[in-house]
Amino acid sequence: MESLNEGEIVEVIIDLEELKKNDQLNESFLRMMGFWVENIIKHMFGIPHIAGGIRGKSGDIKAFAKAVGNEKKYIETAKQYGLNDAKTYKQKSRLKKATDAFEKKTGIKWPFK
Repeated sequence: MESLNEGEIVEVIIDLEELKKNDQLNESFLRMMGFWVENIIKHMFGIPHIAGGIRGKSGDIKAFAKAVGNEKKYIETAKQYGLNDAKTYKQKSRLKKATDAFEKKTGIKWPFK
């Protein structure tokens, strides 16, 4: 078994087609997927040390990208305006639409609510 040292870059591939085949998506899996989506979002904010990609059908990948992009926008909006601002509520609604669309398109539960 290989050991992982702090600071090493780990390549992670999220394969949406494999996830759709797995009918036993449980809490542990959702926690793991949430961890990697969180790292993708951190990378979008400029935090390095992530390597990987997303595999799947074009439409599934677009739905994933839209959901992740809306997660980022929601975080930015909440940070700038606070959680009780109308702009934040509007972005949260967009995020929910994007994650609902991802779930409907792929059949995979979005790991954050």
